[in-house]
Amino acid sequence: MDFRQIQNIIKDFESSNITNLEIEMDNFKIKLNKNNLQEVEVSPIQVVKSNNHQEKKVEITDETEIYQVKSPLVGTFYGANSPKDEPFVKIGQKVNKGDTLCIIEAMKIMNEISAPTSGVIESINIKNGEPVGFDEVIMTIR
Repeated sequence: MDFRQIQNIIKDFESSNITNLEIEMDNFKIKLNKNNLQEVEVSPIQVVKSNNHQEKKVEITDETEIYQVKSPLVGTFYGANSPKDEPFVKIGQKVNKGDTLCIIEAMKIMNEISAPTSGVIESINIKNGEPVGFDEVIMTIR
């Protein structure tokens, strides 16, 4: 299978109603899975790091909630459209629900991740160009 055929499969998959696709031929295997970016998991949990770098999850009980923005797919994290552009968000910046927070590149497709809620960026946990895993906390919003 050549690169053009793979691109056509991905393009057709993206435009279809199919949510999962797995193809295996000879020495080639491809798995595709659509994740609805509108359904980014948001949890009212705060991650607290102690001096020994262990993470503790603390549920927020007061008025202030910390929302964890988790990656809906595996890919590469980008904080801006290009290395020369300003980042979409910075720590301490106010964002509105629906604002673009970052891009996750998966299989040469750029997936914009939007803010699930309005608030202030509390932390950005992934560096530009680093790999990100499924369900990994990208950033937090207060």
